[in-house]
Amino acid sequence: MGKLRELVRISARVLCVAIPVGFLTIFFLYPVGSILVRGIGAGGLERLVGLLGRGSFRGVVWFTLWQAVVSTVLAVLVAWPGAHLLARRRFRGQAVLRAAVTVPFVLPTVVVGGAFLALFERFGLSDGPLRLTRTVGAILAAHVFFNVAIVLRTVGTFWEGLDTRPEEQARVLGATPWQAFRWVTLPRLWPAVAAAASIVFLFCFTSFGVILILGGPTRATLETEIWRHAVFRGDLASATALAVVQLVAVLAMVVVANSMQRRRAIGQVPVRRTLPRASGRLLAGNLGLMAIVLVMPIAVLVERSLTTGRGADATWSVRNYVALADRVDLLPISALAALRNSLLFAVVAAGMAVVVGGLASVVVVHGRRTTSRLFDLGLMLPLGASAVTVGFGMLIALDGPPLDFRSSRWLVPVAHALIGVPFVMRTVVPTLRSIDQRLREAAAVLGASPARARRDVDLPIAARALAVGGAFSFAVSLGEFGATSFLPRHPDQLTAPLALFRLLGTPGEALRGQAMALSVVLMVLTAASVLVIEGMGRRGAVRGDL
Repeated sequence: MGKLRELVRISARVLCVAIPVGFLTIFFLYPVGSILVRGIGAGGLERLVGLLGRGSFRGVVWFTLWQAVVSTVLAVLVAWPGAHLLARRRFRGQAVLRAAVTVPFVLPTVVVGGAFLALFERFGLSDGPLRLTRTVGAILAAHVFFNVAIVLRTVGTFWEGLDTRPEEQARVLGATPWQAFRWVTLPRLWPAVAAAASIVFLFCFTSFGVILILGGPTRATLETEIWRHAVFRGDLASATALAVVQLVAVLAMVVVANSMQRRRAIGQVPVRRTLPRASGRLLAGNLGLMAIVLVMPIAVLVERSLTTGRGADATWSVRNYVALADRVDLLPISALAALRNSLLFAVVAAGMAVVVGGLASVVVVHGRRTTSRLFDLGLMLPLGASAVTVGFGMLIALDGPPLDFRSSRWLVPVAHALIGVPFVMRTVVPTLRSIDQRLREAAAVLGASPARARRDVDLPIAARALAVGGAFSFAVSLGEFGATSFLPRHPDQLTAPLALFRLLGTPGEALRGQAMALSVVLMVLTAASVLVIEGMGRRGAVRGDL
């Protein structure tokens, strides 16, 4: 009996390591490695050098860089007042506001693209001689919309834990509020600001759906150019060369972002204190700014989804929502059927992410030091990598025996689960590490084996964290567009984001109305997932910044 238990224990350890390693190797490391091999081998290096010498390529790289820099600066500036409000003031509805500003971060990119298209059309900014300038403005505004939550949660959480006594001492010594902030608060906040800015820059640099929808053919980044060369032009060689450049840049930014994340915890000394109540003027100003940046695009999107006709003939009705059940020639199936596919894929992807991420989290917390670090870094890589690069890698790598998955119906949810695994680990690992060792010792005293102690003590505590990570994975999968746009699909497996992209890219009042209605439905489903996550976090203390 003892030998059987030992065999079971060893088998469980092997599975905890083998399943995450196999999943990461087959569906991430091998596809991304294939891009690198093709990009620098068999003439790929010469093609890459030639690509670097093209003026058009330099223009794409320049736009990719500067729009990411400007978007990052704007996101930090817009989120700064809100971070101060959440960290240094108390007011009714604080938890609701924190949850509400998180919703845009997980909205599907195609939904946000549709929202800003509707916003610009609503105010007559989609046409005219300044359309190119307005296109850039829409891209920057959409990026700010997406990334305000990152700055709010990252900087606000850190700011909330800073001791206020140094600022108070500076004020006693005669410093003005601005001087105290400039010379005392800001230097201590800088690690969190830099960490948030590095993450925002990474997301803006690898932005795909927003650029593709709002930029159209006039604005291109490395992400969209990889997609256009591979999908539309069939030029896999140029797409591979672009993907190598993209991959090197993203890996460098991931290293910088991880360094900033480690520095963020330095010097933070949480102090329990009673926060002053927010003044009416401060609260109104912040809520007004958030309404302009975050609420207006959504409100216009909802209004447009309920409107049929244009101008004097416009009427309010739910006709666009009813039409989602009708099949149009543009799509192989109805938009409603595509939404059902997305929900099914999201459920399957969330289940995979929970299994793989949960097992990996156990290894990170209870494994040997070297193994723990390798797992923690390796399974977080998909979160920093470009979804387009991952999808393109699957396209060119998983196309032959023994790894011929391109025609498999499982490939789409697998790609979504790959992106969801880091979200599961970011919630489960801190929870497992926070479990009081005395609980396990008490179980051991009562006769429980180490395996049973983990099952009876760790698993119930970690279950809520697994549910939170699974909900995040579900929300991410529901709106995933970058990787899915590369993967071959059966006609009856069209997803809602891809159907929405086709509807938005086709002229016609009826199709545009359906696109706006589908955007609202996706938005509501995603927002519901986020609110569930926030509710679980408040009840189970599974908290943390993004």
